[in-house]
Amino acid sequence: MIMDDRKKRILQAIIDDYIDKAEPIGSRTIARKYELGLSSATIRNEMADLEEMGYLAQPHTSAGRVPSDKGYRLYVDKLMPQRSLNSDEIRELKSAVNTRVYELSQLLKQATAVLSNFTKYTTMAVTPRMRSSTIKTVQVVPVDPGKALVVVVNNAGIVRNALIKVSEHATSEMLGRISNLLNDRLSGLTFEQADTERIRILGREAGVSVDILQPILDGTADCIHQMEDHEMYVEGSTNILNHPEFKDMDKAKQFLSLLDEKTSICRAVYDSARPNGISVRIGSENDLSSIRDCSLVTVSYNVADTMVGTIGIIGPTRMEYGKVISSIRYMKRLVSEEIDRLLGNEPESM
Repeated sequence: MIMDDRKKRILQAIIDDYIDKAEPIGSRTIARKYELGLSSATIRNEMADLEEMGYLAQPHTSAGRVPSDKGYRLYVDKLMPQRSLNSDEIRELKSAVNTRVYELSQLLKQATAVLSNFTKYTTMAVTPRMRSSTIKTVQVVPVDPGKALVVVVNNAGIVRNALIKVSEHATSEMLGRISNLLNDRLSGLTFEQADTERIRILGREAGVSVDILQPILDGTADCIHQMEDHEMYVEGSTNILNHPEFKDMDKAKQFLSLLDEKTSICRAVYDSARPNGISVRIGSENDLSSIRDCSLVTVSYNVADTMVGTIGIIGPTRMEYGKVISSIRYMKRLVSEEIDRLLGNEPESM
């Protein structure tokens, strides 16, 4: 059988209706609600063909049909009407970057919160392991007597810090000398190059006692190790439970327990992202078995050739794809502009 224009129009109508109502739909409803110029009998025959072709499924308890993963895939790729954001929606999304932030992690947290509230789905942001990125600056900043903050910034603007205890004999001049040495010698190195042994060797050049030096070296190494791990921020973890597909308690528990498995969900979000553009994985297209009843829409953010973050929106396969895709596309633009500002590539007024 051929997927002709008539079948496509019927499939689009079925999916639009199912996304809106979450109920199986029959041929009479399609004929009555949508101006397709077709009789109920003709639509019924075409729906039977669409089911045979794998684009529709028939729940056991209903005479109506629902979209399959294959049907949703055709809908997203070919049939879905393009959706533009209105002025109120743009204003809501812009609120993510209205308050100036000074770390990428803060920016991604804000963007994640706004997208979750806007789409009513679960939204997460993942930063990649940054082992191949390079160190931009290292600073040791006195904060209180006996305490200092070690701050490491990489070339993508990602910041990690460690609050350390320092010897009461450590003066601001000593800390400044150590800070300058570490910054001079580590700046431009990859995290692989700036291993713990190299840091210790450099530290001995500072000419201060071990009790002063050791906590600073340990703090620097800790910041670098933090960069090497994924970070994940989740907003709206229970949003998905408001959708009828997740009224089943076992399914709901499975989804919530997944969010506690940081490694698995980080990998799912990170692996689904494309270097450029938006990725949409629908149902069984997801590698992770526990989200094969869900769709995952992701977008990545890059500095030069380095991926510095990925935002993913996860919802039922019956998600509002047009709204999700248009909002995550616009958020990519906003976040990219703000990353440029953080790295000094754009003027302060945006």
